[in-house]
Amino acid sequence: MAENTLQVLDIVEGTSVDGPGLRTAIYFAGCHHACPGCHNPQSWDFCAGRPMTVNSIMEIVTENDFDVTFSGGDPMYQPLDLLAELADRIHRAGHTVWCYTGFTLEELREKPEYTGILAAIDVLVDGPYIADRRDTTLRFRGSDNQRIIHLHQQKGAPAEDGHTF
Repeated sequence: MAENTLQVLDIVEGTSVDGPGLRTAIYFAGCHHACPGCHNPQSWDFCAGRPMTVNSIMEIVTENDFDVTFSGGDPMYQPLDLLAELADRIHRAGHTVWCYTGFTLEELREKPEYTGILAAIDVLVDGPYIADRRDTTLRFRGSDNQRIIHLHQQKGAPAEDGHTF
């Protein structure tokens, strides 16, 4: 990966499967979780896709004018300072940021390097995909261990899946 870039596998414009409403989904390359049954195993390769600057990603986000989802791979393997900068700029453009990760929120909170990115995203969909716990009735998740966590809402407000956190 080139310096000052994020490794982007793909950007899907106008998707409705990675969070509520139409969204720009940014699929980052690289994942060590290697969840059996993963729907996107080609995203595990850290060299897949192409390096992109925050500015070049923001051009696409601005052009589409949708809320944004970070997915992958696992975005938490990207340079965290750049990922947080991207999320901050997306907010300044008036959009929300969802982020999918195979880590749990508790795992991320244990490591200080994740503090900035957790402060910069609105909703975290956490936990590894577990094929034995697959549930096709869940919105925006593949298995029932994964949680939709609103990181910056008032405590007790309902999440997208009807649960409160």
